[in-house]
Amino acid sequence: MILVYVETSAEGIQEVSLETVTFARTLSEAGNGVPIDAVVVGPAPNDLSTELASYGVRNVHHASGDDFDLFSGAATASAVIAARQVAGSVVVMAGGTNRGNEVVARVATRLDVPMAANVVSFHGLSPFVVTRQVVGGAALEEMRLGKRPAVFSVAGHAVEPVPAETPGAGSIVPLAVDLAPEDLLGRVTSVEGADTDDADSLKSARVVVGAGRGAGGPDGFGDVIELAELLGGTLGVSRVVTSLGWRPHHEQVGQTGSRISPEVYIPCGISGAIQHWAGCASSKVILAINTDAEAPMMTKATYAVVGDMHEVVPAINEEIRRRRG
Repeated sequence: MILVYVETSAEGIQEVSLETVTFARTLSEAGNGVPIDAVVVGPAPNDLSTELASYGVRNVHHASGDDFDLFSGAATASAVIAARQVAGSVVVMAGGTNRGNEVVARVATRLDVPMAANVVSFHGLSPFVVTRQVVGGAALEEMRLGKRPAVFSVAGHAVEPVPAETPGAGSIVPLAVDLAPEDLLGRVTSVEGADTDDADSLKSARVVVGAGRGAGGPDGFGDVIELAELLGGTLGVSRVVTSLGWRPHHEQVGQTGSRISPEVYIPCGISGAIQHWAGCASSKVILAINTDAEAPMMTKATYAVVGDMHEVVPAINEEIRRRRG
């Protein structure tokens, strides 16, 4: 049996969790239709069972109550382990978000099994071998998970979230969890402001428009922000931009910021230092814009435009608006 930790918010199920359930179906098919269950911790959206059923989930184990209203990595791990005991899971997985990785790492530690982070594919069930992203996605590594349960997280955008041809039952099963006092020592106590999920939004964006020192100052981001909006994407920046105070840290892409894997990444005025490359190397297509044709980002990009971002980006925006009428 396969168990997926599903993250939810007030808006519904996180897309990365739907990707993870889709990934789980490939395991299920390889295992001759092994059932897929989900575990949800805390408040749940009204259409939870219906949506997860459409993705092939059999049972949804739901842990609720005051102790689960706000996130605690340890308490959530306890809930996942409780759900595994009920379902008899041989695979436990989550999306490769900050929370997903924390939860499955705690689960693996308590069960004394290895844990693979940011998996993009698997190769058979016996032995269970996965391919995962390492060095910020700059390299791939094969890892054998020799113990059961196999515990891992799935990298964002490793698969497209696709509903199942045959829906599951999606039955809601209340989950009883015995929490230890230490499970609640470290937990979220409050959530404030509209920017709480901005970093995760950057990680899950399918289009990211980046800007670096070439922006020239805090007033130099208008065109790249407009391009991101025109493409339905979001803005990401380099470390130097946040260090200079031009943009907030939650927008930073790189080794000390967010690691992204969009369909398209458009870095503008970013040289491409190794720390930044570690955060964006998993992008499927990179279109770089820079005045320096020999900048590392330009030499590694899928496509490169040699030019001033303050001239090239407005021209792209104008052409998009023209084509859209």
